[in-house]
Amino acid sequence: MIHPTAIIDPKAELDSTVKVGPYAVIDGGVKLGAGCQVGPHVYLTGQTTAGANNVFHASCVVGDVPQDFKYKGEPTRLRIGDGNTFREHVTVNCSNKMEEDTVIGSHNLLMVHCHLGHNVELGNHCIVANGALLSGHVVVGDRAFISGNCMVHQFVRVGTMALMQAGSAISKDLPPYCIARGANGICGLNIVGLRRNGFTAEERLQLKQAYHLLFRSRERLVVSLEKARERFVSPKLLTLIDFVATSKRGICGDTGISTEEE
Repeated sequence: MIHPTAIIDPKAELDSTVKVGPYAVIDGGVKLGAGCQVGPHVYLTGQTTAGANNVFHASCVVGDVPQDFKYKGEPTRLRIGDGNTFREHVTVNCSNKMEEDTVIGSHNLLMVHCHLGHNVELGNHCIVANGALLSGHVVVGDRAFISGNCMVHQFVRVGTMALMQAGSAISKDLPPYCIARGANGICGLNIVGLRRNGFTAEERLQLKQAYHLLFRSRERLVVSLEKARERFVSPKLLTLIDFVATSKRGICGDTGISTEEE
């Protein structure tokens, strides 16, 4: 189960079912649950705890220190759920302070060369594609899709089921269910994602109406939010409305080009 060339600190805690490939290095603060697979040349370090059935492909570096001048060597943490896949050369950093952890949920796919910075909170069933970069303190909701070579500024939130088109970059919050395009732009709803996740035709229609009211009405956002709360009451609509209302960095703006198709 463990290749003879792997280097594993005696203090590391590995379930008996963990498989470790050649030349992998696992430091003493690491804990791996049942069924985890560690590929060749993987480096697992820091105070990193991973649940069951996580797969670490060749040469990824998980749990290393944050890239932050404020960090002074504290034993900060990285918490990983179950069933995640870390493809080749993925990097994930521990948090930059003891009060917070870097957190990765469950059943996420992190593709080649993507990076998750310190204090990132990644939800469940997310995809972070090749070369995507998430800066420190970024929060990503469940089932979000961050395409290749996207960039997300520190402290930005990405809402549930949001999608970032390849090469897009955001320094403002990306609302739930929406598609990011270019720099801080949105261009309609992630209709394909909504269908795949069981949203009915009526729910999709209401989301379109809410999208137009919030992002295309040309009214002040505070006015649009008030109207939206009066008009829409379902929990799925309130997820969008509450996200927009609680934004601290501002919301990505509509580009005027809709990709919505029914």
